[in-house]
Amino acid sequence: MKIAVDKLVAGGIAVAIAALTASVVVVGLDRPAHAAAATTMVVPAPTGKADLRQPGVKRAQVVFAGGCFWGVQGVFQHIKGVDNALSGYIGGSAANATYPRVGGGGTGHAEAVQVTYDPAQVSYGQLMQVFFSLAHDPTQLNRQGPDRGTQYRSAVYADDAAQRDATRAYIAQLQQARTYAAPVVTQVDGGKPFFAAEGYHQNYLTLHPESLYIRINDLPKVAALKQQYPALYREQPRLVSTSISAR
Repeated sequence: MKIAVDKLVAGGIAVAIAALTASVVVVGLDRPAHAAAATTMVVPAPTGKADLRQPGVKRAQVVFAGGCFWGVQGVFQHIKGVDNALSGYIGGSAANATYPRVGGGGTGHAEAVQVTYDPAQVSYGQLMQVFFSLAHDPTQLNRQGPDRGTQYRSAVYADDAAQRDATRAYIAQLQQARTYAAPVVTQVDGGKPFFAAEGYHQNYLTLHPESLYIRINDLPKVAALKQQYPALYREQPRLVSTSISAR
């Protein structure tokens, strides 16, 4: 969907206030209130090639794109072993990596979350299982819930070839098991630069639990994480700095 005018205005106001006060001030930024309720799935754990282990690796990264980055970030911030989950943009140029431009749908970017994790605490397979079961719906093409456009596509961006191979293997596993009623449309790619989103987008789920969009679409995902993956869940989210300069 093309970004709502009131959402752009709210974002512009937030940027202007941030510039005037030299600190980020969030003011009523929200997405359409006619949101569709979040849904979750029970999916099998990765097996075989999909069950990637990374022995000896202390810090690994992957970028998950699954619609609005507010909820995706919020979910991964509650996972043990995730050191950092940063909202941002991937798939386009640096010049166009801003919220108003990406929201127009023509920059090639996707809203995404860069996840930095410790493979000794949480495996890549476990992160994929969360991503494909409750962080988003991998069968929705260029949309998630009420949000429409290629900027809301389902994709995994991994610079590591083993991660890409594991992702493709897991998608094949899910397809073979007929986990979903529709085909998985998740793209798998790598070698794309990631650009951090503006500070007023970071930690949005935690900072704005009163948002109607968050209450309907994203808080249920965190609740599902706690219920479905209690061994992975941590009560206190690992938040990121909101001092990123507005562009």
